[in-house]
Amino acid sequence: MNVRKFFGSFRFAVEGVRTAMYEQNLKFHLASAAVVLIAGIVTDLTIIEWCIIILMIAIVIGAELINTAIERVVDLASPEIHPLAKQAKDIAAGAVLVFALASVIIGLLIFLPKWL
Repeated sequence: MNVRKFFGSFRFAVEGVRTAMYEQNLKFHLASAAVVLIAGIVTDLTIIEWCIIILMIAIVIGAELINTAIERVVDLASPEIHPLAKQAKDIAAGAVLVFALASVIIGLLIFLPKWL
């Protein structure tokens, strides 16, 4: 294994995250994650609850990164408006929505009993 090449690949990954940081939806997910992390600190979550919260944040942000990549590839492959291109982008966005809604439900299941 080429160690230099291996660690160089991290540079590309970080560049990808930095590029996606300009996306409005990713900014929203990151801001939401910050609010949830602060709420978790204030609420004194258990280690298991922290693991679940961190996993859900990672899933939603990861899904948003994949969605952004799909949108860019579709735009490159089909610069003109095409029904299949729209469907691909809508489906990818729908996947993010499913994960985001699941994370909200899980967050409510974790936080509400502690707050009420």
